[in-house]
Amino acid sequence: MKIHEFQAKELFRRYSLPVPGGGMAITVEEALAIADEISAYPLVVKAQIHAGGRGKGGGVKLAANRDELQNYAGEILGMTLVTPQTGPEGRLVQGVLVEQAADIVQELYLSLLPDRATATIVIMASSAGGMDIEETATTMPDKIIKVSVNPLQGLQPHHVRQVLFGLGIAPDMMKQWSALLAALYRLFVENDCSLVEINPLAITGSGSLLAVDAKIELDDNALFRHADLQNYRDSNEEDPLEAKARQYNLNYIRLSGNVGNMVNGAGLAMATMDIIKKAGADPANFLDVGGGATAEMVEKGFEIILSDPNVKGIFINIFGGILRCDVLATGIVEAVRKCNVTVPLVIRMEGTNVEQGRKILADSGLQLITAVDMADAAAKVAEMVA
Repeated sequence: MKIHEFQAKELFRRYSLPVPGGGMAITVEEALAIADEISAYPLVVKAQIHAGGRGKGGGVKLAANRDELQNYAGEILGMTLVTPQTGPEGRLVQGVLVEQAADIVQELYLSLLPDRATATIVIMASSAGGMDIEETATTMPDKIIKVSVNPLQGLQPHHVRQVLFGLGIAPDMMKQWSALLAALYRLFVENDCSLVEINPLAITGSGSLLAVDAKIELDDNALFRHADLQNYRDSNEEDPLEAKARQYNLNYIRLSGNVGNMVNGAGLAMATMDIIKKAGADPANFLDVGGGATAEMVEKGFEIILSDPNVKGIFINIFGGILRCDVLATGIVEAVRKCNVTVPLVIRMEGTNVEQGRKILADSGLQLITAVDMADAAAKVAEMVA
């Protein structure tokens, strides 16, 4: 789950991480009230959306006085902000962060994220922070420092030294850096984060560290442990179909193709999307109904798939283990009748009670197309949507 910058900075403050003073506003009047409370210019007005590249897209402005702040807040609030991460459709800005501008002497980059290949938490850092960090990582990868931490052992002094020496941090700043890394690592672990990023991490004119920007992504699978963090979810920033699927415990991700698919099991879902691509078509979604899917979940899955106007055909690929094929078939028949499915529907199923399931489909009187295997099913649905 992604959260906004202002929310990430709230979490930073809990761990005594240095951030600029400021606050969140959803109206120009609120932005002016925050500015009056800070009472020191220049101030920065920053669009709050779940995407990077806001500055290049016109979503970050530096106001030298109250009039400029009022104008910039009015311009940004309600704008459709387009960045490389939003896609051409952009994102509606419904809030701005108003905060003190930083006296930046140097911009650095710092992040923590899990490395599943090594089962470690990786600290990534660079002395070349700022808006062009992605380009730096591509063209000058030697500028990126990576330090792996065994989560069972936790952050150790030698990890901190590797980061500091790699960045060339002056001796008089090492104590400050050590405290920041320790707090950031604790925040990452205690809140089950999948990403914590500061870009830029500024060294100010007074020699202090300051998190000018903050980005946090939380592990959805661990949110049950963090009732307070669940309140950070902004459904306005999520795909409405993905938000609807979550209400019914369906794992759904919307894609850009035209073949909707419903599968039980994440691995099988990935294989299904691959075989759709191999057949010459493009998947419209990832949808895992899970091993214990009910008829209602199958019905809701159909509703969600059909809500995507790009879907021209549906491929159902089920292995009947926990979810028996006869139960699935009954759910499919009920769902097709209720949802008024008008696009071609190809079904491939194997496993427990498969023959009973196929009979239920055959006796339904519906226009359901069965396939003998995955390749056959993918070829049939690809031909229908061509």
